[in-house]
Amino acid sequence: MNYCIEKNYRNNDALRASFNRLAEKTFGLNFENWYQNGFWKDNYIPYSVVIDGEVVSNVSVNACNMNYKGRIVKLIQLGTIMTDNDHRGKGYARVLMEEVIKDYDGKVDGMYLFANDSVLEFYPKFGFKEAKEYQYTKEVTISGEYKAQNIPLNGKVDFDRAIKILDTNEQNAQLYMVGNSGLYMFYLSQFMTEDLFYIEECDSYAIAEMEDDTLILHTIIGNGAVDEVIRAFGSQVKKVILCFTPKNTGGFEKSELHEEDTTFFVQGKFFENSCDDEYMMQAITHA
Repeated sequence: MNYCIEKNYRNNDALRASFNRLAEKTFGLNFENWYQNGFWKDNYIPYSVVIDGEVVSNVSVNACNMNYKGRIVKLIQLGTIMTDNDHRGKGYARVLMEEVIKDYDGKVDGMYLFANDSVLEFYPKFGFKEAKEYQYTKEVTISGEYKAQNIPLNGKVDFDRAIKILDTNEQNAQLYMVGNSGLYMFYLSQFMTEDLFYIEECDSYAIAEMEDDTLILHTIIGNGAVDEVIRAFGSQVKKVILCFTPKNTGGFEKSELHEEDTTFFVQGKFFENSCDDEYMMQAITHA
């Protein structure tokens, strides 16, 4: 069957709608609100097999430059990897992976992706290797009151404010994404609209969730110390789970991260040089 490969077509209404239909069917995701809010920028690039105007297979490239211990590393993350049920087994995913690697090999410091268990034998064919991530947690006792100020995210004005916060502040993390606030906003504008907080005492922001007595801290935007930020969420917090790696991991328990149906795959010189480092990719930047 004749097909073509289309790339970076976000402003093509028909192809974008077809891409969204496949994403909805495959993952229950729709990127249209993200696009309409202006968050889909040049650094999210779908590579799609198109047949008769319909997207039937896709691999998306996310330009994910990272600040790693003070230096900028040029990475790409592959995501939204999907093939329509009626078109599986025809090699389309392989064709798209080969096209991506042809376009980026030697031009970035590394590539990474998160794969589900059904495709673990697929990615090593393209030079990817399984890698480990490490997560930091601790038990806490807090005597102070709740001081974190929730910042609502209800529309464009709020979203623009969040982007400015992300774009103009460093983060208290060994490894964090820069130059791609749109990927953070994929979560903050849809699934995490109540999860941005300001901590006045240390003039920093936190993206965080509470689950019973557990604080799940996604990142600290600013130079506030981790313990200062944690204290701002008050005495109800008994346990803290970090979904990033802070600059100072003292006082935290470290464990290898195991997520159900998720395997971290990497390739490239950055990952070869940092293979003994014990960090995790910020969960909020998973594509």
